[in-house]
Amino acid sequence: MPLPFIVGAVAAGAAAAGVGSGVKGAKKMKDANETMKLADKRHNENFKKFEITSEITNEAMDRLGLLQLKVLQSFETFSDTIEKIQNRPKFAEYSKDGVEFPTYDKETLKKVSVGAGVLLGGAGGAAAGTIGGFAAAGATTSAVMALGTASTGTAIASLSGAAATNATLAALGGGAIAAGGGGIALGTAVLGAATAGIGILVGGAIFNITGGKLSDKADEAWRQMEKAERSINEICRYLDELRPLSETYRDSILLVKNKYETIFNGVYEAVNYRDKTDWYDFTKEEKLATENSILLVGLLYKMCQVNLVNKVETEGEVPTVNKEEVGQNIRNANEVLEQLI
Repeated sequence: MPLPFIVGAVAAGAAAAGVGSGVKGAKKMKDANETMKLADKRHNENFKKFEITSEITNEAMDRLGLLQLKVLQSFETFSDTIEKIQNRPKFAEYSKDGVEFPTYDKETLKKVSVGAGVLLGGAGGAAAGTIGGFAAAGATTSAVMALGTASTGTAIASLSGAAATNATLAALGGGAIAAGGGGIALGTAVLGAATAGIGILVGGAIFNITGGKLSDKADEAWRQMEKAERSINEICRYLDELRPLSETYRDSILLVKNKYETIFNGVYEAVNYRDKTDWYDFTKEEKLATENSILLVGLLYKMCQVNLVNKVETEGEVPTVNKEEVGQNIRNANEVLEQLI
């Protein structure tokens, strides 16, 4: 074969190979871009799921926390009324199946009442999940902490509004998250760099020219998305477990609160409207109502004391729900209410 034809054949072969390589490279880049877009889309869907789950759980926890703080704040009126009754007996401690309810202690009730008032004063300007964080840590504990001292040396109880709430959050060790409350901040902390990494990888991919590098970036973006997805799913499982428990517990506390208010109203009227301030002047029914009011206050105090979430030991760790203790408190409440019907 003449040399020109040989050279032409080689050139044609090289051109064909180049075209084939170009086609493969183009396909590789196209596949990588599609992987990038899919990873980004799936991650956005995952994070949206987290945001929705977090929002509705925060709302449920805030409702519980608000109820608990209002219950605790009401103890001041109760204590003031009981203190007006002269010659009253020392009310016996209630105990059933090894479970003891706190006895009447005016100083303790005063502390939690004032502390709850401090927290309620800042509830209006608090971020979503903050009041729920108090419930997660135990509203009674949070209320007592509100009487402590801020980092500035100023008594928290002397502060008001958001300042008081923020100071109490700091005293609790970072607030809702350190207390195990969970929420948007928890998700951000747990997801960390994995969440941001996907956006960076996807955004930076357009600057890559070679198919090989783009493919590597696409694979890394997919791995990051899957890592974030696992974290999001874990957080959502926790929040999905916390939300119904908080709602059930709120319903239980509300039942006890309503029963307490019904019974205590008679005592309050007798003392404050009919000026009955001597125990010996009380009727049998009024004495029983007073004793039952004290029992129910002890029960409410204990119900507000429990932490719904077990405190995390490591930052970024997904907390666990305190199902056992909350469930026991609900059973105790049902037993007490059945006896008072």
